[in-house]
Amino acid sequence: MNERLSDALYGLGWSTVKKLPEPVAVRLGQTLADTVWKRRGKGVLRLEANLARVVPDAGPERLAELSRAGMRSYLRYWMESFRLPAWSETRIKEGFEPEGLHHLTDGLAAGKGVILALPHLGNWDLAGAWVTRNLGVPFTTVAERLKPETLYDRFVAYREGLGMEVLPHTGGSAFGTLARRLRAGGLVCLVADRDLSASGVEVTFFGDTARMPAGPAILAQQTGALLLPVTLWFDATPVMKGRVHPPVEVPETGTRAEKTSLMTQALADAFAEGIADHPEDWHMLQRLWLADLEPREQS
Repeated sequence: MNERLSDALYGLGWSTVKKLPEPVAVRLGQTLADTVWKRRGKGVLRLEANLARVVPDAGPERLAELSRAGMRSYLRYWMESFRLPAWSETRIKEGFEPEGLHHLTDGLAAGKGVILALPHLGNWDLAGAWVTRNLGVPFTTVAERLKPETLYDRFVAYREGLGMEVLPHTGGSAFGTLARRLRAGGLVCLVADRDLSASGVEVTFFGDTARMPAGPAILAQQTGALLLPVTLWFDATPVMKGRVHPPVEVPETGTRAEKTSLMTQALADAFAEGIADHPEDWHMLQRLWLADLEPREQS
């Protein structure tokens, strides 16, 4: 899609969709999702191929059902994200129900910093807004640089408006800033099921090899922060559900690389548990497993 057109469409979404009544926005999202799904474009086909790994015993009809539900979940994420800046404090606070929240609150109370690591499940922006509103805790995150720059700026402004500090993924300074925030007892949230640097850690994920970011595990080792996997999902209600999993501990022995490998695998296992329970809410429309990557992406 043309970069200027992408920027214009996202701008239209944030300016227009947020003004719609919620039931209208829900129906619009479902209609758009079904339209895109029926066209069987590259994103839908990739989503279906990824789901085939997650649910290996699913036949063609089941995969089609899952991919259709997956596109509806993906458009629900976008409809909610466009509308989040206009949601009331009450709507945000009542829009998310997490299990295992004590892992997060206990970690913050200990004052040693907490890293929340999430896959592309549900609506991570809503979960972040909920944390800033309900717990009164600001946090720092990292965003992929998008093109054009104006589109990236839109996302940064949107997330900062929800109470997040947003750092660019590229540029080299993000890691040091994250470490400083954690050493000060702060909160860092990272979407961590897809490596963007091509230098991540190889993990076994649904029976095959994928690559995930090393950052969460390395940050936990260097700062002493608590590393907590989080998984999210939708159900038939307007309220998103979620789970804060038990901490991923730093191994007592081994090199830094060995510890990083074990911890990242533990994250992958927690992500896989949440994705297997709610495959339709995993918004992975890109190649992930090494066997699926094009040759040019392996260099």
